[in-house]
Amino acid sequence: MSPKTRILRVASSLLVLTLAGCATQPAHNDDPWQPYNRKIFNFNEKFDTAVAKPVARGYVDVTSPEVRLMVSNFFNNLQMPISIVNDVLQVRPAGAARNTGRFIVNSTVGLAGLFDPAGTLGLHEDPTDFGVTLARWGVPQGPYFVIPFLGPSTLRDFPGYLVDTYFLNPLSYWTRDHHFRYSSEYLPYALYLVQLRASLLSADQFLSSAYDPYILMRDAYIQRRNYLIYHGNPPASLLEGDTSETDATSSEGGSGGGSIEALMARQRAYDQKRSTAPAKSQSTQSPAKPTTVPANPASSSPAPAVTVRQPTATPATGSGDAQSSGRGAAATTAYI
Repeated sequence: MSPKTRILRVASSLLVLTLAGCATQPAHNDDPWQPYNRKIFNFNEKFDTAVAKPVARGYVDVTSPEVRLMVSNFFNNLQMPISIVNDVLQVRPAGAARNTGRFIVNSTVGLAGLFDPAGTLGLHEDPTDFGVTLARWGVPQGPYFVIPFLGPSTLRDFPGYLVDTYFLNPLSYWTRDHHFRYSSEYLPYALYLVQLRASLLSADQFLSSAYDPYILMRDAYIQRRNYLIYHGNPPASLLEGDTSETDATSSEGGSGGGSIEALMARQRAYDQKRSTAPAKSQSTQSPAKPTTVPANPASSSPAPAVTVRQPTATPATGSGDAQSSGRGAAATTAYI
């Protein structure tokens, strides 16, 4: 093939992509793999309870809010090239210029990103990624699915995450180019994940009190992706949401509708049940007999009439924890 023919083919391909990008396809909340997704979601929850959450709480206990703020600022700044490159791929010169200016200011005046003078100057972060780029160029969202250890994603976002991680994330280059004893080159990435999980501790109680945490996590992830795709201004049709689909598996074993109204109604009933369960349990409990005391009182105490999963208390995090990256916050209980 002659060089001239190659140039013509490349030019025609770019023209097709440009025309396709003029009409960004809205994301659809499709969940056809829900039985599989729920199993992986439950597995991730168990891993989070056993490993990720205790480590994050220990990290919060041994660090101050100021230290966590600097750690969060550092990693956010370190991953700014992801947003800058994707702004260029999305043909958003204003976003690329703003993120580039933020990256330069924080990398220099902010001492490698430990501080955020760019925010004081009005150069606020405008995060984006390759999944948003694919949506910008008309790639459909595809089914929602949950990835072991990583959390929520879609058929479009997961390849985008791999591209960002391997080609654009400086941490990936660091781990590939360095080989220390005991694989200690992965320590910076491990610190990033711990900081990210610590920034989400305050959301645990809200998630655990939900009627269906799986649906809450799924809908929150899809809404967050729509927010990023439309850069904070999603159309009204997406805000209202096409949630007429039904959930193949509900937490009570029924066919359960997936509409927002139905979900809110179930949440209100669930909250009312939680609030009245202790009172009912006390009213139905028989009075204690002052005669014979069993050797092991705990083993003979009556079981409560209703078993309710109480939310676990979480330590308060500092203001710096709220500065975690937008992508990670959307992906976790998320371990991305």
